[in-house]
Amino acid sequence: MRTEGDFIKVNEWLMPLSWLYGVGVLVRNKLFDLGVLKQKSYSIPVISVGNITVGGSGKTPHVEYLVNLLKDRVKTAVLSRGYKRKSKGYILADHSVTMSDIGDEPFQMARKFDNVYVAVDRDRRNGINRLTGDSETSDVDVILLDDAFQHRYVKPGINILLVDYHRLIIYDKLLPAGRLREPMNGKARADMVIITKCPKDLKPMEFRVLTKAMDLYPYQDLFFTTIEYGELVKVWNTDGDNGRTMTNEQLKDMNVMLLTGIASPKQMVNDLSPLCKSITMMAFGDHHAFCRKDADRINEMFATMPLPRIIITTEKDAVRLEETDGLAEEVRNALYVQPICVRFMLGQEEDFNNKIISYVHKNSRNSILAKGKNDHKPKDSDNTGHRPGTISFRDN
Repeated sequence: MRTEGDFIKVNEWLMPLSWLYGVGVLVRNKLFDLGVLKQKSYSIPVISVGNITVGGSGKTPHVEYLVNLLKDRVKTAVLSRGYKRKSKGYILADHSVTMSDIGDEPFQMARKFDNVYVAVDRDRRNGINRLTGDSETSDVDVILLDDAFQHRYVKPGINILLVDYHRLIIYDKLLPAGRLREPMNGKARADMVIITKCPKDLKPMEFRVLTKAMDLYPYQDLFFTTIEYGELVKVWNTDGDNGRTMTNEQLKDMNVMLLTGIASPKQMVNDLSPLCKSITMMAFGDHHAFCRKDADRINEMFATMPLPRIIITTEKDAVRLEETDGLAEEVRNALYVQPICVRFMLGQEEDFNNKIISYVHKNSRNSILAKGKNDHKPKDSDNTGHRPGTISFRDN
């Protein structure tokens, strides 16, 4: 039977270490709350999307949703730390950048959105300063921070917290026993909370139970999203346009190898199993860097599968597989990427969109409300005197 939080596994024997970890996180958060560790706010709209669990809550498709919402209205930038990239410092994606330079998820977005700035920097404050100060990106109107909920040195105008339906934070434990990066009360910093990956057939009573269980403050908005799967698309198209995509009707007779390097592949297994003849799973760790040895394993397993057969992978895995040597020609011809996007439930899409657009327009430096000689210069969040205060969603 399906239940919320059904993917959670807690290692009880590690709870003493979780307690020590929790003390360290508590001290760090208290130092920020007291102003000992300084946050910076910016007079350009900054929207953070993140979570308080390790991996797998759907950050990238939600950031892409925001990009699609804003890119035709204002000049939009995405700033990520570039997890597992082989470079250091600030890098702005251009046509010459590689996946190794900026990481798989930023590379995925840079390739998907031509008219959007995509940059990486572990130091988000420096990244924002570069995006707003460098001449090539000085026209930016809004910055989306990818995976920055714990990066408290930046104070965003809107803080969006994502919570996986299958790993609800109310049932999880702190690292290393569970997968929480910080105690559940950290959710109080969020302006919006989105429960992601909800089953499409969630009943009204279940929505009410989840709303009560999350126990949010009056200033916080709760939204629910589910995953929508697009048509499969070939990673390497060798058959021309006619063979580039595969419909669900074609998929139902296929034996599928599901090849992933993501934090939570179980959701994809559950969703795709009813759509195909069989699924063979080959799972690697999140953001796994595929090597020649991995390619040999993939080739061998695929060769043993019954016909007809294909391989399905995720968008971020596809960008890493494209740089992998040793994949057999048969594997390359059979490799499809599964595009995903998010859909708001309960008719909440319009409300969410309006809140985001209203915040951005009110606080844009092109808005009369945001004009001033100190526009897009950083300010300490505990500033006093005549300097402008923090642009906050809660004030709009």
